[in-house]
Amino acid sequence: MPATVVLGAQWGDEGKGKLVDQLASEADWVVRFQGGSNAGHTIVIGERKLAFHHLPSGITYSHCNLVLGDGMVIDPWKLEQELDSWHAFGGERPEGNRLFISERAHITLPYHRILDGADKEIGTTGRGIGPTYRDAIDRVGIRFVDLPSVLSDDSRIKSMVNRMNLQLKAAGIESSIDEVTLKTDLNWIQTRFGDCVRPTGVMVDHSLKRGEFVLLEGAQGALLDISQGTYPFVTSSVTSRANATHGAGIHPGHVERCIGVVKAYTTRVGHGPFPAELEDDVGRHLGEVGHEFGTTTGRPRRCGWLDMVPLRHAMRVNGFDEVVLTKLDVLGGIDELEIVIGYDIDGLQVHEFPADIDSLKRAKPVTIKLPGFNPISLEGWLKIAREARATGQGYSILPEEAQVYIETIEKLLGVPVTSVGVGPDREASIEKSE
Repeated sequence: MPATVVLGAQWGDEGKGKLVDQLASEADWVVRFQGGSNAGHTIVIGERKLAFHHLPSGITYSHCNLVLGDGMVIDPWKLEQELDSWHAFGGERPEGNRLFISERAHITLPYHRILDGADKEIGTTGRGIGPTYRDAIDRVGIRFVDLPSVLSDDSRIKSMVNRMNLQLKAAGIESSIDEVTLKTDLNWIQTRFGDCVRPTGVMVDHSLKRGEFVLLEGAQGALLDISQGTYPFVTSSVTSRANATHGAGIHPGHVERCIGVVKAYTTRVGHGPFPAELEDDVGRHLGEVGHEFGTTTGRPRRCGWLDMVPLRHAMRVNGFDEVVLTKLDVLGGIDELEIVIGYDIDGLQVHEFPADIDSLKRAKPVTIKLPGFNPISLEGWLKIAREARATGQGYSILPEEAQVYIETIEKLLGVPVTSVGVGPDREASIEKSE
């Protein structure tokens, strides 16, 4: 069975976790292929809300194997916290049994977090992601497979400490690293997670050859991609489809289906240009009704209309076969909806997403207007979703104005919207009827 890729099509926070959680009910493997503890996704099961940063969404299904892939940067202390939280919730210790860490994944150390904390311009999470990836590119990082050899070489430990302290000093940071603490930390990581470390790319490749169902789960979103996003206000990894298989350790021929997850409006966290942003009552409505606060940082998200300009860019780069639309319910109660279809930049109307950040800062949105629909309670939306599932009515069960909104998105993107989320509960989704 071919692999399926699930990607965020905007600036992250689109609701990928909920979709992967739904798909994982039938999956044999869920593989995270990039990023680290800067990512966050929330899964709602009844009254319980589970927030994860490293752990793939398939954690909630005991039959599903989980991989932290080759392309990830992993903070062992944050991972430990998540595993403890999962144990408290589900009574399970999956590490080494169905949770596996790639031997090729890089390790985020306290030094990386300290260095990342000095950032004042990009608006990073401060979780050490950029410095860890930088060490990987500079070929001075530590992968999980390297731990035994590093621990047996005191001269290498000393060299690492010297390099780290020089970089901290250059960044104007007073903190320093010492050899004893670094070696103690590395020993703990090896003791705690050594049994989880595997050649995960080989394992996933074998599973695909056996015909098993593999989900490749991305973190962040297409517009935060280091090469294709709103540089420099981006993350430090390739978040796009091209890295899904590479970061998992398999070849791209394995992928047959790529799903783009799109929020029914647009949000972004941190700094950077955001032409569709609304700093008015509608923006406040989206933030309050949508509970738009970052899973990782808790920072309020900036909110705006659905913007087709960056979505078309994400579509070109990733080749989505279909789109899953999330949080449609949040639009309820807005009298008139708008969708951004282009930008006015210095009097020139453009429809392609600018690479130049200064042009993007000057962009003014060009929109089309659509009728809004009445608000419905979360319980009401969940009831509608369950009825749609039971009767097979699909989108015809939705308010007519909501159906027009979905159809407009399909026409503008050129791919089908195959599912619509109408609430945080894992059951609050409506599938498109055949």
